[in-house]
Amino acid sequence: MTRTDTVTTRTAAVADAQADLYGLLAAILDGETDVLATVMQDGSLVDVTATLPVDIDAAPLECTEVEEDALRIAYDNLFVVPGPQYVPPVASAHRDQPSEAFESDSPFHDEGTAGELLGDPASEMSSLYDRAGVRPSYGDFPDHVAAQLEFLAAVTRLEARALETGTDDRLERFRTYQHETLEQLGWLDTFHRAVAATDGPDGVFTALVAVARTITAWHARDYSMGE
Repeated sequence: MTRTDTVTTRTAAVADAQADLYGLLAAILDGETDVLATVMQDGSLVDVTATLPVDIDAAPLECTEVEEDALRIAYDNLFVVPGPQYVPPVASAHRDQPSEAFESDSPFHDEGTAGELLGDPASEMSSLYDRAGVRPSYGDFPDHVAAQLEFLAAVTRLEARALETGTDDRLERFRTYQHETLEQLGWLDTFHRAVAATDGPDGVFTALVAVARTITAWHARDYSMGE
C-alpha cells in the first residue's frame, strides 16, 4: 500500500486547512507575536482545538485584550535568550543520545553528550529540504520547530494541489516528505513538557505547543494506520 492510499477520504480542502494551520503555528513559533495576538483576540486557534481528537485546555489562547509586548517578552525568554527560562526550540537540543557526527560550537555541551546544536536532526532535516527543493525561511537551524512546521505546511500545500490535479506520482512524493517530517517532529512531546515546566500548565506557549504536538500526532497517525 502506498501513502497515496492511506487516507481515501482526504481532500484538497482538508490538506489546505492543515497547511494553513501549520503555517500559522510556524509563524508564531518563529516569534511573530503580532500574529499570536491576533488569533488570541479573534479566537481562531480555540476554534481549531475544538476539532482535535483530544481535549486541550485552550483557554490561554483566547483573550479579548492582549498585551503584545508581554507576549514578545515571554517568547524571547522562552525561546531566544539563554537563561533560567530558556527552552531551546530545536530538536537536537532535546535528544537523549548524542549525535553520531558532532558539529556543535555550543559552549554549553561537550562532544559526545546529548543536546548539542546542529546534531543529527538538523542534518536529517537539511537533507530532506534539499530533496524536496523547499528551504524554510523560519528558524535559525534546520531542526528549529518553526522551520519544520513551515516545511510541513509547504509540502502539505503541494499535496493539496496534487489532489486537485490527480497527479498520483507527485502526491506520493509529497506525502512521503510529510511522513518523514512528522517522524522528525516526535520530539514535540519532550518539547511540550519542557515548555510547560517553564511557562506553566496554563501558559500561552504551553497551550500553543500542545496544539502543534496534537495536530502533528494526529496527522502522523493517519499515515501509520495505512502502513
